[in-house]
Amino acid sequence: MKALLLIDIQNDFMPGGALAVPGGDEIIPIVNDLMPQFGLVVATQDWHPADHGSFAANHPGREVFQQGELDGLPQTLWPVHCVQNTGGALFAPGLDSPRIHRVFTKGMNPRIDSYSGLYDNGHRASTGMGEWLKEQGVTHLTVVGVATDYCVKFSVLDALAEGFAVDVYTAACRGVNLAPQDVGSALQEMQKAGARLI
Repeated sequence: MKALLLIDIQNDFMPGGALAVPGGDEIIPIVNDLMPQFGLVVATQDWHPADHGSFAANHPGREVFQQGELDGLPQTLWPVHCVQNTGGALFAPGLDSPRIHRVFTKGMNPRIDSYSGLYDNGHRASTGMGEWLKEQGVTHLTVVGVATDYCVKFSVLDALAEGFAVDVYTAACRGVNLAPQDVGSALQEMQKAGARLI
Protein backbone atom coordinates (compact mmCIF):
# COMPACT_ATOMS: atom_id res chain seq x y z
CA MET A 1 0.00 0.00 0.00
CA LYS A 2 1.17 3.51 -0.82
CA ALA A 3 0.86 6.53 1.47
CA LEU A 4 1.53 10.24 1.01
CA LEU A 5 3.65 11.80 3.77
CA LEU A 6 3.38 15.58 4.28
CA ILE A 7 6.30 17.10 6.19
CA ASP A 8 5.70 20.20 8.35
CA ILE A 9 3.40 22.23 6.08
CA GLN A 10 2.88 24.73 8.90
CA ASN A 11 2.43 28.49 9.16
CA ASP A 12 5.83 29.23 10.66
CA PHE A 13 7.54 27.64 7.63
CA MET A 14 5.49 29.65 5.13
CA PRO A 15 6.48 33.14 3.81
CA GLY A 16 6.07 35.62 6.66
CA GLY A 17 6.46 32.88 9.27
CA ALA A 18 9.04 32.71 12.03
CA LEU A 19 11.25 30.29 10.06
CA ALA A 20 10.08 30.97 6.52
CA VAL A 21 11.14 28.50 3.84
CA PRO A 22 11.43 30.36 0.50
CA GLY A 23 8.51 29.38 -1.73
CA GLY A 24 6.99 27.15 0.95
CA ASP A 25 3.47 28.22 0.04
CA GLU A 26 4.02 27.25 -3.62
CA ILE A 27 3.78 23.56 -2.77
CA ILE A 28 0.27 23.70 -1.27
CA PRO A 29 -1.76 23.44 -4.53
CA ILE A 30 0.52 20.62 -5.71
CA VAL A 31 0.07 18.73 -2.43
CA ASN A 32 -3.71 19.23 -2.55
CA ASP A 33 -3.76 17.73 -6.07
CA LEU A 34 -1.71 14.74 -4.91
CA MET A 35 -3.78 13.85 -1.84
CA PRO A 36 -6.78 12.26 -3.63
CA GLN A 37 -4.38 9.89 -5.44
CA PHE A 38 -3.47 8.14 -2.17
CA GLY A 39 -5.54 5.89 0.07
CA LEU A 40 -3.66 7.13 3.12
CA VAL A 41 -2.33 10.62 3.88
CA VAL A 42 -0.10 11.17 6.92
CA ALA A 43 1.43 14.44 8.13
CA THR A 44 4.11 15.57 10.56
CA GLN A 45 3.81 18.65 12.71
CA ASP A 46 6.67 20.39 14.50
CA TRP A 47 5.25 20.85 18.02
CA HIS A 48 7.87 22.47 20.24
CA PRO A 49 7.55 23.61 23.86
CA ALA A 50 8.51 27.28 24.31
CA ASP A 51 11.66 26.28 26.22
CA HIS A 52 12.99 24.06 23.43
CA GLY A 53 16.78 23.82 23.41
CA SER A 54 16.99 24.29 19.63
CA PHE A 55 15.80 27.91 19.92
CA ALA A 56 18.58 30.49 19.85
CA ALA A 57 16.45 32.64 22.18
CA ASN A 58 16.95 30.01 24.90
CA HIS A 59 20.76 30.40 24.69
CA PRO A 60 21.71 33.91 25.90
CA GLY A 61 24.40 35.45 23.72
CA ARG A 62 23.88 33.01 20.85
CA GLU A 63 22.60 33.97 17.40
CA VAL A 64 20.02 32.37 15.13
CA PHE A 65 21.57 29.82 12.70
CA GLN A 66 24.76 29.51 14.79
CA GLN A 67 25.98 25.96 15.31
CA GLY A 68 25.86 24.65 18.85
CA GLU A 69 25.28 21.46 20.78
CA LEU A 70 22.16 20.03 22.39
CA ASP A 71 22.41 17.05 24.73
CA GLY A 72 25.61 15.83 23.06
CA LEU A 73 24.42 16.29 19.46
CA PRO A 74 25.36 19.03 16.96
CA GLN A 75 22.55 21.57 16.78
CA THR A 76 21.66 24.49 14.51
CA LEU A 77 20.10 27.22 16.66
CA TRP A 78 16.78 28.22 15.11
CA PRO A 79 14.35 31.11 15.53
CA VAL A 80 11.49 30.34 17.92
CA HIS A 81 9.01 28.44 15.71
CA CYS A 82 6.07 26.03 15.79
CA VAL A 83 5.45 26.46 19.51
CA GLN A 84 2.68 24.18 20.75
CA ASN A 85 -0.84 25.62 20.57
CA THR A 86 0.21 28.78 18.69
CA GLY A 87 -0.87 29.91 15.24
CA GLY A 88 2.60 29.31 13.84
CA ALA A 89 2.30 25.58 14.57
CA LEU A 90 -0.99 25.19 12.69
CA PHE A 91 -1.17 23.71 9.21
CA ALA A 92 -0.91 26.36 6.51
CA PRO A 93 -4.17 27.86 5.26
CA GLY A 94 -5.15 26.43 1.92
CA LEU A 95 -3.82 22.97 2.77
CA ASP A 96 -6.63 20.44 2.38
CA SER A 97 -6.02 19.19 5.93
CA PRO A 98 -9.34 17.29 6.31
CA ARG A 99 -7.81 14.73 3.91
CA ILE A 100 -5.05 13.93 6.44
CA HIS A 101 -5.74 10.61 8.19
CA ARG A 102 -3.15 10.84 10.94
CA VAL A 103 -0.81 13.54 12.30
CA PHE A 104 2.44 12.74 14.08
CA THR A 105 3.86 15.54 16.23
CA LYS A 106 7.59 15.84 16.81
CA GLY A 107 10.11 17.97 18.71
CA MET A 108 8.26 17.93 22.03
CA ASN A 109 11.28 16.99 24.16
CA PRO A 110 13.07 20.28 25.00
CA ARG A 111 16.43 18.47 25.30
CA ILE A 112 16.61 17.08 21.75
CA ASP A 113 15.53 18.26 18.31
CA SER A 114 13.54 16.10 15.93
CA TYR A 115 13.87 16.75 12.21
CA SER A 116 12.62 13.32 11.13
CA GLY A 117 8.99 12.36 11.36
CA LEU A 118 10.02 8.91 12.61
CA TYR A 119 12.64 9.57 15.30
CA ASP A 120 14.33 12.34 17.24
CA ASN A 121 17.79 13.41 16.03
CA GLY A 122 19.57 10.95 18.32
CA HIS A 123 17.27 8.04 17.45
CA ARG A 124 16.54 7.81 21.17
CA ALA A 125 12.75 7.76 20.80
CA SER A 126 10.33 6.88 18.01
CA THR A 127 7.32 9.01 17.12
CA GLY A 128 5.41 5.81 16.39
CA MET A 129 4.94 6.73 12.74
CA GLY A 130 6.98 3.90 11.23
CA GLU A 131 5.27 1.29 13.38
CA TRP A 132 1.82 2.70 12.64
CA LEU A 133 2.43 2.81 8.87
CA LYS A 134 3.51 -0.82 8.91
CA GLU A 135 0.37 -1.76 10.86
CA GLN A 136 -1.67 -0.15 8.07
CA GLY A 137 0.17 -2.26 5.49
CA VAL A 138 2.09 0.67 4.00
CA THR A 139 5.23 -0.34 2.08
CA HIS A 140 5.74 2.73 -0.12
CA LEU A 141 5.87 6.43 0.78
CA THR A 142 5.73 9.52 -1.40
CA VAL A 143 7.19 12.42 0.56
CA VAL A 144 6.47 16.14 0.12
CA GLY A 145 6.88 19.24 2.28
CA VAL A 146 9.47 21.42 4.00
CA ALA A 147 12.29 21.68 4.41
CA THR A 148 14.04 19.55 1.78
CA ASP A 149 17.44 19.90 3.48
CA TYR A 150 16.25 19.16 7.03
CA CYS A 151 12.95 17.54 7.97
CA VAL A 152 12.22 16.06 4.53
CA LYS A 153 15.74 14.64 4.23
CA PHE A 154 15.87 13.07 7.68
CA SER A 155 12.34 11.65 7.38
CA VAL A 156 13.26 10.07 4.04
CA LEU A 157 16.53 8.61 5.36
CA ASP A 158 14.77 7.12 8.40
CA ALA A 159 11.92 5.73 6.29
CA LEU A 160 14.43 4.04 3.96
CA ALA A 161 16.27 2.59 6.97
CA GLU A 162 12.93 1.21 8.22
CA GLY A 163 12.45 -0.64 4.92
CA PHE A 164 9.96 1.59 3.15
CA ALA A 165 10.29 2.33 -0.56
CA VAL A 166 10.41 6.14 -0.82
CA ASP A 167 9.70 8.60 -3.62
CA VAL A 168 10.52 12.27 -3.08
CA TYR A 169 8.17 14.43 -5.12
CA THR A 170 10.58 17.30 -5.65
CA ALA A 171 8.08 19.77 -7.15
CA ALA A 172 6.27 19.74 -3.79
CA CYS A 173 9.37 20.25 -1.61
CA ARG A 174 11.18 23.46 -0.67
CA GLY A 175 14.40 23.96 1.28
CA VAL A 176 15.89 26.40 3.78
CA ASN A 177 19.25 26.44 1.90
CA LEU A 178 21.31 28.07 4.67
CA ALA A 179 24.29 27.27 2.43
CA PRO A 180 23.81 27.48 -1.37
CA GLN A 181 24.29 23.75 -2.03
CA ASP A 182 22.20 22.41 0.88
CA VAL A 183 19.12 21.39 -1.13
CA GLY A 184 21.13 19.80 -3.93
CA SER A 185 23.28 17.91 -1.44
CA ALA A 186 20.18 16.72 0.43
CA LEU A 187 18.58 15.40 -2.75
CA GLN A 188 21.79 13.59 -3.68
CA GLU A 189 22.04 12.08 -0.19
CA MET A 190 18.44 10.83 -0.32
CA GLN A 191 18.93 9.38 -3.79
CA LYS A 192 22.17 7.67 -2.78
CA ALA A 193 20.37 6.09 0.20
CA GLY A 194 17.78 4.60 -2.17
CA ALA A 195 15.06 7.22 -2.59
CA ARG A 196 13.61 7.85 -6.02
CA LEU A 197 13.37 11.53 -7.01
CA ILE A 198 10.25 12.21 -9.07
